[in-house]
Amino acid sequence: MAQRSGELTGFTVGVTADRSRDTLGTLLERSGARVVLAPALRIVPLADDTELRAATRACLDRPPDIVVANTSIGMRGWLEAAAGWGLAEPLRGVLAQAYLVTRDPRVRGGTDHAPMEESYAEVIDHLRDRGVRGQVVAMQLPGERQPEWTSALEAAGATVIEIPVYRWAPPLDPAPLHRLVDLVTGRLVDAVAFTSAPAVNALLRAAGPAREDLLAALRHDVLAACVGPVTAAPLRRHGIPVVAPAKARLGGLVRTIIKELPPRAISVRAAGHDLTLRGHAAVVDGALKPLAPGPMAVLRALAAEPGRVFSRGALQRTLPRGADEHAVEMAVARLRAGLGTPRVVQTVVKRGYRLAVD
Repeated sequence: MAQRSGELTGFTVGVTADRSRDTLGTLLERSGARVVLAPALRIVPLADDTELRAATRACLDRPPDIVVANTSIGMRGWLEAAAGWGLAEPLRGVLAQAYLVTRDPRVRGGTDHAPMEESYAEVIDHLRDRGVRGQVVAMQLPGERQPEWTSALEAAGATVIEIPVYRWAPPLDPAPLHRLVDLVTGRLVDAVAFTSAPAVNALLRAAGPAREDLLAALRHDVLAACVGPVTAAPLRRHGIPVVAPAKARLGGLVRTIIKELPPRAISVRAAGHDLTLRGHAAVVDGALKPLAPGPMAVLRALAAEPGRVFSRGALQRTLPRGADEHAVEMAVARLRAGLGTPRVVQTVVKRGYRLAVD
């Protein structure tokens, strides 16, 4: 599906990636989205890590029959670290003799097998079907240990050497991630894009006591978009519906968001006008009307039940803590001004406000 400028205009998307945040953010912005960058983790190279060095030595002492390459950047990092120890050439020789399996298309030039679905589950199934009893498998880890994959191969009779090519660390500045938690729980973003499973877990940890509110928002209101099935797994374990492209690509992830977000927007007809709600804007008769968070929260509440009269107290609960009934009146006034069609929001004397639905 070709990307057309403006397909995400009015929508806000949170980006939790670190390494690919600029690329992903740019692709989303080109489609009109407002992007909130909130790296959940950062990758720490392991050039000086004793664990990686020990795993490399283990591969040289007992050359693996099979190598599972998780990512191209991981394989490059491993070889660069080995070069620093003077082990690059011996390691290259060992890897050249092994049966190479990968789910990353960028590693596929010299691979012996690559799964169609680009998932680790398919990699493990392929190796078990092929037979691994008595063989040594070197498995590049995707930032975190994967005991279910290791256990599956060991149960099939393999000896597994885990290769911790890089590890994840908290972001240097955690403030953007905590802000994203607030935006998600407040339904002030329309989607969150994830490019790694550890980033999902990091966002859940960052939520702290608001974890259940965060999960509820992702289950019902905020689109969870993942680059692939491995990334989506932790969300699905929490019962969160996930969308993902058929192939794990950033471009595919953006196209999936473009396909999924617009149909989720609420549309009503009020006071003779067509009104569609997007994340930080309303579309009135085809014209985009950006709105501040307060007026947008009031409009979202009114549009959730078109025609229902909402009391000032009910609308007050949609605004930030500490807001009073005067703040509600101000938000309604700003909403009418922002929409440019004051009659869309109707005052019901002594009762409150409603959308003047046709």
